Amino acid sequence: MSTVRVNDKIKEEVTPILDDLGLSLSEAINMFLHQVKMNNGIPFEIKRKDTSDLDDYNCEYGCKHNYSKLKLADIEKEAEYNKTYDNAREMIEDILEED
Repeated sequence: MSTVRVNDKIKEEVTPILDDLGLSLSEAINMFLHQVKMNNGIPFEIKRKDTSDLDDYNCEYGCKHNYSKLKLADIEKEAEYNKTYDNAREMIEDILEED
């Protein structure tokens, strides 16, 4: 018999999931170890986090933004320029007035 050290927080979070699956933590760890043996390695992909996306932000609409390449002044200027309209006619009239 061996002893395995497990992070208390993750153990707390995982235990209810394993309970729902009818597994103990010990059984889940043994399953993992059997998968390591069968796969001759870790049974899932392990890779470094892509550091190029560290400044990316997904807004509430699901669009990806990267503000690291923009200056705050440029963002504020763009925000001041953006206008909202109640209907298409207002927008068209505003566009025609700019010419």
